[in-house]
Amino acid sequence: MSDNQNSEVAWKYHNATKHSYASVRNNQHFLDFNNQPIPFKIYPTLQPLPLPAEVRQTGVAALSAIAEIIPPQTASRPDLEAIAQLLYLSAGITRHRKYPGGEIYFRAAACTGALYEVELYLVCGDLANLEAGVYHFAAAEFGLRRLRAGDYRSVLIDATANEPSVAHAPLTIVCTATYWRNAWKYQDRTYRHFGWDNGTLLANLLAVGTAVGLPAKVVCGFVDDSVNRLLDVDPQREVAFSLVPLGYASAPPEQPPANLDPLGLETVPLSRHEIDYPLMREVHAASSLVSSKEVARWRGGTPLTNFPPPTGRVVEFQPLSDEAMPRDPIEQVILRRGSSRRFARSPITLAQLSTMLDRATRGVPADFLDPAGSQLNHLYLIIHAVEGVEPGAYVFHRGRGVLECLKPGEFRDQAGYLGLQQALPADAAADVFFMADLRTILQRYGNRGYRAVQLEAGIIGGRLYLSAYAQRLGATGLTFFDDDVTAFFSPHAEGKSAIFLVALGHSAKP
Repeated sequence: MSDNQNSEVAWKYHNATKHSYASVRNNQHFLDFNNQPIPFKIYPTLQPLPLPAEVRQTGVAALSAIAEIIPPQTASRPDLEAIAQLLYLSAGITRHRKYPGGEIYFRAAACTGALYEVELYLVCGDLANLEAGVYHFAAAEFGLRRLRAGDYRSVLIDATANEPSVAHAPLTIVCTATYWRNAWKYQDRTYRHFGWDNGTLLANLLAVGTAVGLPAKVVCGFVDDSVNRLLDVDPQREVAFSLVPLGYASAPPEQPPANLDPLGLETVPLSRHEIDYPLMREVHAASSLVSSKEVARWRGGTPLTNFPPPTGRVVEFQPLSDEAMPRDPIEQVILRRGSSRRFARSPITLAQLSTMLDRATRGVPADFLDPAGSQLNHLYLIIHAVEGVEPGAYVFHRGRGVLECLKPGEFRDQAGYLGLQQALPADAAADVFFMADLRTILQRYGNRGYRAVQLEAGIIGGRLYLSAYAQRLGATGLTFFDDDVTAFFSPHAEGKSAIFLVALGHSAKP
């Protein structure tokens, strides 16, 4: 029986993993580089099928791809070249850097600590140049390893309670998250990172899907055990976290074999030994759904928070028009994206900030966001250097297209402190804090709402990344002192929880 409605488990995890000035300084954790996990999942007995190496030039402007979606019933089937494009620009290796101890391989989407705990699997019917099957994306070799032969899409249809986007998808990408690869550095707080890192990857995947003409949707509601068994992952170490159906076909898939036999495939150990953090497994287990009926009840019906109208001074948004916006294609923007390691204390324009917020928040196509355009996270900002905007603390009224000033002032020092006493949020032009009414979310969705709110924050944060780099700016995701963030933006943010933080501005060379 599911424990999803016992939301005390999510609260226990959330409160136990809060950062505070004292908790960070009292933590004796250190990085054991001799036991650092490898950044790839490797099946040594399976040969990878090479993917086409050439990146298609879509010509679709990044700022359009971020904000638009292909209508759900647009007939489309990805071929192997489109699949390669999707995988490379969401989870592929785009650059690497050598250092005295080895090499770091950087991927297309931002990830906490460059540890890349998210793995991608494909479940598809017969496609052009790709036979039906279940595949693992081998990022190191840029290829696919086939785990199962045959059409297993019906397993996902049953697991998602006949979610229409899954039922008609020629291809569904399953995103899993691996506990130890990220917990090596971030310990129990890693479960929050599952949402952030999966989300930034999905921001890329959704934008590229739009650019190549594929309808796509984020599906967070599914029977966990069914999907884990299909992929044959060990749920003590790796768990399915989200699904993304891509394309549309009217014909239903063929039924799979009656039984999903364990594969027993060998994988290369991540490191010499793994340290278990039970809190993460506890909250994941308590947020798991056990039947298609439970999935159907869980889906949709987003709780809409009554956001009070502005009472303070407001700043009207001035986003760039379609004609005036930069036309850099999505693939070029993704390939030059990084995570800013330093910001110059120079101003950005109101048009640049307005465009980033406007494009990033036009709505995420997801099964937990209904009606379309609903949003779980609220955005609060500390503005340091935006031309024509008084420095201070603000809240974003998305529906009105305005920023409301909560308190004016120079808050660089406070922003640096809130961002774990780092220089990045102090030097940025603006800091965007994601905050959510967890009580309402968990009451509606149960513990699985904790997955959803972190995932949505990661997607919107990933879109902020892309919209910043599309305008030749920089961005970086950061962590924070939880309760201090709420206190800083209160009384307006009273009762809300800090979820994520993205700093924006002009990157400076180290």
